[in-house]
Amino acid sequence: KQSRKAIRDGRAKRVYLACDADPVITAPVAESCAQAEIPVEASYTMAQLGHACRITVGASVVAVL
Repeated sequence: KQSRKAIRDGRAKRVYLACDADPVITAPVAESCAQAEIPVEASYTMAQLGHACRITVGASVVAVL
């Protein structure tokens, strides 16, 4: 939810989508990024993104502000 808000508000500079996440979650985010011309990368797993964010669970979407 926080990533979607950052994308909508124009604060996101780059977005990472987990390659193993449910497309129901990632597809609308990818669409929003395309409309806002925000670069998207989808080559990391949920576990890798969660670890990068220093959280104990996986992350489907990560926005860099």
